[in-house]
Amino acid sequence: MNISHIEHIGIAVKNLTEAIPYYENVLGLKCYNIEEVVDQKVKTAFFKVGGTKIELLEPTSPESAVAKFIEKKGEGIHHIAFAVDSVAAALSDAENKGIQLIDHAPRGGAEGLSIAFLHPKSTLGILTELCEYPK
Repeated sequence: MNISHIEHIGIAVKNLTEAIPYYENVLGLKCYNIEEVVDQKVKTAFFKVGGTKIELLEPTSPESAVAKFIEKKGEGIHHIAFAVDSVAAALSDAENKGIQLIDHAPRGGAEGLSIAFLHPKSTLGILTELCEYPK
C-alpha cells in the first residue's frame, strides 16, 4: 500500500448548519465545499488545514452509517482517510494481509474521489478510508 498523505479526517456531526460556525468563527477555517453523497446518506462540508482536510459528515437518513455512529458514540471523529495511488491495489494488499474490508471494490465519494473503507475491527478500532484522486 502506497500512502502519500492524510487526505482528510472525517468528523460526524448532527447538523452542518450548527457545526460550520465553530470551524469558521472559532478556528478561522473556511468551508470551501458542501455536497451530498447520496449513496452514503450524508451531507459533507470541507475545510483545508495545510495539506489536510477536515470533512464534517451530517447524516441525511437515520439508516446511514454516520447516523448510527452518532447514536452509539455521539458526535466526534468518525474516520481517517489516506490518499493512495490505487484504491483497488490498496484493498487487495490490505485483504492479503488479513484486514477485513467494508468495501471490496472502489466506489465514488465526495469531491470526485474513488474511495473504500477498511473495517475498524481489524484496524485497531479506527475506521480507515482509502482515497484515490481522479486521473
